[in-house]
Amino acid sequence: MSEAYNKLASSLKQLKALQDEGIVAIQSKAMTRTHRERLLKNGFIQEVIKGWYITSMPGEKPGDSTSWYTSFWGFSAAYLSERLGDEWCLSAEQSLNLHIGDRTVPKQLLVRSPKGRNKPTEFLHGTSIFGVKLAMPDAQHIIQIDGLNIHSLASALVNCSKGYFNSQPIQVRTALSMIADASEVLVILLGGGHSVIAGRMAGAFRNIGRDLIADNILKGMIAADYKVTETDPFEEKPVIAFAHREVSPYVNRMRLMWANMRLQVIDNFYTTSEKNFTIESYMNEVEDIYVSDAYHSLSIEGYRVTPELINKVRSGDWNPEQEDADKEHVDALAAKGYWDAFQEVKKSVLRVLEGENAGDVVEEEHGDWYLSLFGPSVVTGIIKQSDLAGYRTGPVYIRRSMHVPPNRDALRDMMPTLFDLLKEEDSPAVRIVLGHFFFVYIHPYFDGNGRLGRFLMNVMMGAGGFSWAVVPVERRNEYMESLEAASVNQDIIPFSRFLSSLIDNGQK
Repeated sequence: MSEAYNKLASSLKQLKALQDEGIVAIQSKAMTRTHRERLLKNGFIQEVIKGWYITSMPGEKPGDSTSWYTSFWGFSAAYLSERLGDEWCLSAEQSLNLHIGDRTVPKQLLVRSPKGRNKPTEFLHGTSIFGVKLAMPDAQHIIQIDGLNIHSLASALVNCSKGYFNSQPIQVRTALSMIADASEVLVILLGGGHSVIAGRMAGAFRNIGRDLIADNILKGMIAADYKVTETDPFEEKPVIAFAHREVSPYVNRMRLMWANMRLQVIDNFYTTSEKNFTIESYMNEVEDIYVSDAYHSLSIEGYRVTPELINKVRSGDWNPEQEDADKEHVDALAAKGYWDAFQEVKKSVLRVLEGENAGDVVEEEHGDWYLSLFGPSVVTGIIKQSDLAGYRTGPVYIRRSMHVPPNRDALRDMMPTLFDLLKEEDSPAVRIVLGHFFFVYIHPYFDGNGRLGRFLMNVMMGAGGFSWAVVPVERRNEYMESLEAASVNQDIIPFSRFLSSLIDNGQK
């Protein structure tokens, strides 16, 4: 073993000790200069700002944002606490987003603090923190989530700007739906004498159908001798009806996003279906397109496969137990898993062609697709059987994406809601576009979500009378960018047009 290797191993041991302590933001003082420079040179850490580092993966290409986006919230919490002590709190708007489970990485994180400098601190990849010099909210209205000091939910609603109600109506309505009783906001309104805001809050709750809360806010303020004029801060009524009792914020937000996005999909999915086919001819076309579909879908995920390998696996000439466990073996295992999953997806397509509800079919069978996709890797011992137990049990991050998928508890609310929405939806285009989008947005599995999302899309294609569509690897960047726009900015138009173009471009 070379001396250089021993030195690097020693530095990695220091880094692991910090990681074991849960440290995300690594300060210069946390390790010696020698260890720090060695780890930096070999790509195991990267500098965020002078004297502050995060862990990274060796071999990351210049401009790769994955390590930073996965570290952003933990780094920000540690950095702010080091610089400002306890005297800081995220803005009301950002606090509100975190309360509803939206952990999208912002371009600029607004922080209020009496120590604020009213100027930004630049971080990596165009992100920054802006410290606004403002007094802190009352301590009783500040809570901590994952080391981040944020407004309580009620405080965030009372203190968020009037403009935020219309710029981010989905976020605000979701937060409003989490309030169970008027007393939660009244204590803040009365304590600060906020008569104008009280009128806005009453109007906001009435907008989502929570008349009892709205009435009690008005009664409480009037009883304290305040004059209150109720005003609706939203420009429009909500597109869904809210339950009168508290429902999971993830479910409410998802239903709001679906209702808002579906109109954009309908306006931007230009292709009409052609249903002049027999079930037999349709299934023959699906079989014929397999090699192309497998090649492109696997290539999009970074596997190195060829039509020859795909056909070899398809014909049964490839035996995974006779191969060496190298990169080519992993690629071939992925091809074998894709072939096995494709057989299951064909059964699903046949069911929807025979008239079954596509939402029901996908809910019942998507787990079978997943088991087949990774079954070969279990057989050869690359992954454990327990990895096939079902939905993920921990956090997951999407490479180079500012979108952070919902936590494990949220996805158990969101997946049944996705299937309910698919069952209820009467537009084939909406089922195709939003079915695929929300599946990868939720990211229910540790791996395979992109492939499974495209399978789901194509089951919806069949149900709507569209032919199987292949996402070309040559258009991967466009595909991923359109998904990012929908995930981060709730702009589903680019993704709608992208999927529509796959059919327009002769893939019928």
